[in-house]
Amino acid sequence: MTREVRLGIVGYGAQGSVYAQMIAGGQVPGMTLGAIADRNPARREVVAREHPDTPLHEGHEELIAGGQVDAVITTLPHYDHPAVAIAALDAGLHVLVEKPAAVYTKQVRELIEAAEAKPELTFAIMFNQRTNPLYRRIKEIIDAGEIGAIRRSTWTITTWWRPQGYYEQSAWRATWGGEGGGVLVNQAPHQLDLWQWICGVPKSVFAKAGFGFRRDIAVEDEVTAVADYGDGVTGVFITATHDLVGTDRFEILGDRGKIVVDGSSVATVTRLSQDEVDISASIAPEDVRKMFRGEMHLEQYQETEEISFDSAWGSQHGEVLRNFAAHILDGEPLLAPGADGMHGVRLANAIHLSAWLGKEVPIDFDEELYLAELNQRIRAEGTFPERS
Repeated sequence: MTREVRLGIVGYGAQGSVYAQMIAGGQVPGMTLGAIADRNPARREVVAREHPDTPLHEGHEELIAGGQVDAVITTLPHYDHPAVAIAALDAGLHVLVEKPAAVYTKQVRELIEAAEAKPELTFAIMFNQRTNPLYRRIKEIIDAGEIGAIRRSTWTITTWWRPQGYYEQSAWRATWGGEGGGVLVNQAPHQLDLWQWICGVPKSVFAKAGFGFRRDIAVEDEVTAVADYGDGVTGVFITATHDLVGTDRFEILGDRGKIVVDGSSVATVTRLSQDEVDISASIAPEDVRKMFRGEMHLEQYQETEEISFDSAWGSQHGEVLRNFAAHILDGEPLLAPGADGMHGVRLANAIHLSAWLGKEVPIDFDEELYLAELNQRIRAEGTFPERS
């Protein structure tokens, strides 16, 4: 293999076309555009105009067998990621899957097993927000114990406003059979990944979701989920596609401090001089009245830092592509190993299942029960085949 990874792009839609332009424009060190595949004739015409020197195929089968690529990225509808990725792995190609890794955990598990059977190949996922320097710094602070053990986390992420016309662009959009869900699988997978990446994987979830709450769709456009991590630790995740104003606020409360992220651009980190319980114990009953009279200066226990980075969202997709190539060529550690794709899908599935059943469900839920509930909704739509 050359010192450049020849990437094959399967699916020349909004994301695939962006990646092709980036790679063809020399914006991804260590990577070159090897081939493109798309079953849509109109899109193939666009590829022929925009990348006339790049081998073009109708299906992923021809691309994988063509000998023109070392690796494949799956920029396809969610349900199709695993099958194409597994076919590429079986053919000895490295794989980068778009988010989410799949629609349901059984699919992801099959994909992970296929990758584990080929340990010599690189398997990664496009969790580009893990390259965001702000969230990387927050994870460093949490992992170093600078705000103590996490006691509560809350993320309100409702900056996904979509009008009704958005859902009417394609017959597969916002359907159980075509897309596999709504805001949880389309708009919010990055936040679900970051939430568990930074705060850990919960033990169970209880969720209330609105299915077609403010839009004429079958899937969820409003979600409030409460996660239980054990030992009294909780988390709340709120997301929606009907909030025209929108909010992006992530709060993490620890024993020794708090982190508040606004707009995914600025984080305020407050560190306490000691554990909050110890501060509480140090204040004598007779001093409590001083607190209510405003005579006690609680800020003496706090030290606040504001963190931000220029162009925080930057070129994260390009950085994942670069890292993917560097791992293949030089063994650079992966920013987002493909197996990590299980966490966000499992969390989204648990939220769906809890909302469907109206009860709390464990994070290690019954996969067959989830699939049965999903297929029930696919049958009701009567448009797409059931899943297995």
